[in-house]
Amino acid sequence: MQPYSWPQRIPGLLYDFYERRLRRSLDLERIPNHIGVMVDGNRRWAKQFNAPTRQGHQAGADKILEFLGWCQELGVKVVTLYMLSTDNMGRSAEELDVLMGIIANTLDRLDEDATISVHAMGAPELLPDYLAERLSGLAARRPKQERLHVNVAVGYGGRREIVDAVRELLRDAVAQGRDIGVLADQLDVDDISKYLYTRGQPDPDLVIRTSGEQRLSGFLMWQSAYSEFYFCEALWPAFRKVDFLRALRDYAGRQRRFGA
Repeated sequence: MQPYSWPQRIPGLLYDFYERRLRRSLDLERIPNHIGVMVDGNRRWAKQFNAPTRQGHQAGADKILEFLGWCQELGVKVVTLYMLSTDNMGRSAEELDVLMGIIANTLDRLDEDATISVHAMGAPELLPDYLAERLSGLAARRPKQERLHVNVAVGYGGRREIVDAVRELLRDAVAQGRDIGVLADQLDVDDISKYLYTRGQPDPDLVIRTSGEQRLSGFLMWQSAYSEFYFCEALWPAFRKVDFLRALRDYAGRQRRFGA
């Protein structure tokens, strides 16, 4: 294979220069602790190349591993990935079968990194047994030196999460013999937060959605009340490190008010 000529290398060199410049401009004291990511646009990415949908989902899975590497490099501690919503469960059986297999393979690849811990979010009863078991097994693993905690939202819906939290809270109250009327009078935000899928974790500081869509689609509806949002035009498989660095730069320049 012939080496690239100098003119052919110029775009890559300029990109590398710009990436390094963005990286140096970041205030490392203002890197988000927890980032939520809506990995949107896999199917549209495949369609623009007249490629099968499978290829888009696989490219999206590959990007997830690359993205987590960027997060580890920059010191992000928690990432929540919106990989499959309850609404997505209405897709064709053929596409779901392919997608479930790709998700399972991605979990295996995550398992290869001993510094990553994984927490499953969603309704395991909606998933095939092999995938639910793989999520459960991976979630039970505890790394000796954790660098990154990854929440995997598969079969996840924000409204369902809140309903599940309230349902579990009520069941515990009944089991403890508490008066439900008194509980209703005393119920506060912290009571419900203790039963969310992300219980014990910090709320996301930054939520990123790719593909140009500007809506939550049920993602972390409770936890994102005071999050900063960044919407990127790039489809998820085409999301570059410079896109991520721009999101972090934008986040660092904001004045967070937390509802004030």
